[in-house]
Amino acid sequence: MKFYENNNWDEYLSPAVFAYNTGIHSTTQYSPFQLQFGREPRLPIDKPSFTYLFHKPNDYYAQLQKSLNIIHKLAHTTSIQQQAQYKQSYDKYRSDPIYDINDQVLTKFHGSRSKLDPRYSITPRIIIKKQHPIYWVEDQTTQIVHRVHVNDIRPIVFASA
Repeated sequence: MKFYENNNWDEYLSPAVFAYNTGIHSTTQYSPFQLQFGREPRLPIDKPSFTYLFHKPNDYYAQLQKSLNIIHKLAHTTSIQQQAQYKQSYDKYRSDPIYDINDQVLTKFHGSRSKLDPRYSITPRIIIKKQHPIYWVEDQTTQIVHRVHVNDIRPIVFASA
């Protein structure tokens, strides 16, 4: 789909949404369609499914509620398991530095910056309060205090002579 040749992206939107909604997501192990409607979607290539006989209209609703309840519980359980797996994978090679009060550090700049701008503060900052993983640092030149997450802090290492 080349945007500069055709401007007909809206023709592809419905099939793209359908593909997304009928695909099984790795986190929940269910498709969004199944989570919403309590059943697998009927696709044009599928064989006709078995029909269910319900004696009262409320029987269908009760069965749908049971199915949705089971699916949502399983999706929630699977999602929690996947989150734990992702966390374990993320934490496998991540260091967890702990800084002490009065340590000199540099803090990361957030927001827009160009490629050649520094990523971290140029002047050292001193840690004045800690509540791991949050630290309060004070700029030595302006005496302004900032609250910073441990991921945005880099230690200053002094080379020994």
